[in-house]
Amino acid sequence: MTTFADRPLEEQIAQWRAYLRRRQAVHGSDVEELEGHLRDQLVALTEAGLTGDEAFLVAVKRMGSLDALSREFARAHSERLWKQLVITPDAADESGKATRTETLVVLSLAVSAALAIKVPALFGLRLGGGNEPFYARNASLFVLPLLTVYFVWKRGSDVVSGYWLALPFAAGAVLANVFPFRTGSDTEVLTALHLPIALWLAVGFAYVRSRWFTDGGRMDFVRFSGELAIYYVLIALGGGVLTGFTMMMFKSIGMNAEWLAEGWLIPCGAVGAVIIGSWLVEAKQSVIENMAPVLTRLFTPLFTVLLLVFLATMAWTGSPINVEREVLIGFDLLLALVVGLVLYAASARDPQSPPDFFDGLQLLLVVSALVVDAVALAAIAARISEFGFTPNRVAALGENLILLVNLAWSAWLYARFLRHRGSFAVLERWQIAYLPVYAVWAALVVVMFPPMFGYR
Repeated sequence: MTTFADRPLEEQIAQWRAYLRRRQAVHGSDVEELEGHLRDQLVALTEAGLTGDEAFLVAVKRMGSLDALSREFARAHSERLWKQLVITPDAADESGKATRTETLVVLSLAVSAALAIKVPALFGLRLGGGNEPFYARNASLFVLPLLTVYFVWKRGSDVVSGYWLALPFAAGAVLANVFPFRTGSDTEVLTALHLPIALWLAVGFAYVRSRWFTDGGRMDFVRFSGELAIYYVLIALGGGVLTGFTMMMFKSIGMNAEWLAEGWLIPCGAVGAVIIGSWLVEAKQSVIENMAPVLTRLFTPLFTVLLLVFLATMAWTGSPINVEREVLIGFDLLLALVVGLVLYAASARDPQSPPDFFDGLQLLLVVSALVVDAVALAAIAARISEFGFTPNRVAALGENLILLVNLAWSAWLYARFLRHRGSFAVLERWQIAYLPVYAVWAALVVVMFPPMFGYR
């Protein structure tokens, strides 16, 4: 390959090459091929009279986006897809040592999370035996602090930032265990459900470090969250198969292995999988980036049909929504999932692309969810006016109002985009700007609801 006497130009090429090597879908031989094309472009441009800096900018622009190059290589070499799901660093790779170090760190944190969930048993709080409320309230505290430690280490954050990020977890531990909850009370259940949402924001700050308000940091965290959910489900399915075979094999020799499954495999695996899944997202991001948009496009029409069939059935039968606690939780999860699909679809879309059929389908999904949310709000308001306020009803009222605002404005922005009166970037900015609202509301539920409603 051509070597340039211009030292700054060679340094720019070296930085470009180092960045490209970090893209998981592009292998060493691919990097050499692309670098050869880049240098050929630079020779032609410099001979045409451009300076080194000008030639480099033009050549890189002609080569295209590095993210786009990564996706193209993943599509062109589809046989690599599943190979990349397994960590097999080349011994000769300059990053091999760093990869091994990170592997050890991740495994240590995963084992620490698995052991952390067993620590309460040393003090008589064993899984089962009536201690489920304690584990439900503290579930996120067994793993999210350790996940935050991983990102603090991974991003090279300073010690002061680590201390600041520790404060929300310390406050969560105090609130989850000091409040005098009544056993099985509504406020205890609300705390167990909302504390992970509030603390996930702290994980987000560790993940993006100083880019929360700039450079697409929040959207990167959205992508990470969605990709982690996909990996976690895959790991959970594999764990379920492992647990089933474990019980079957022990049963074949006349032994009951429920104590092993319920006391160790399931709880330890559940928390450890969060750390392992996060590591896989970090290490194999280019692979999951190819899977996630496909899954989004698959489930968007399915959930749209589900909501439309539900609304049609409710209108046909005239049956109102039951506002019992389990039903409210289910509806809120469904609407949150719809918002998640919209948000994740936005993260996988090129903001500069014109509207297409899938954007119209997204608008139909949002409008359907908006109608369901409005119906649920009407049912909650009627229940409150008839029977008064309870922790569950107030929490559901607030959450549905928050979702209503998001869905309503998203529908408006989608409609403007489809009519070519607005850009998709505006919708994307709205979604990521709204993210902290969920965490703030969750924190209010955890902090204020128990004393406000007398811990009932």
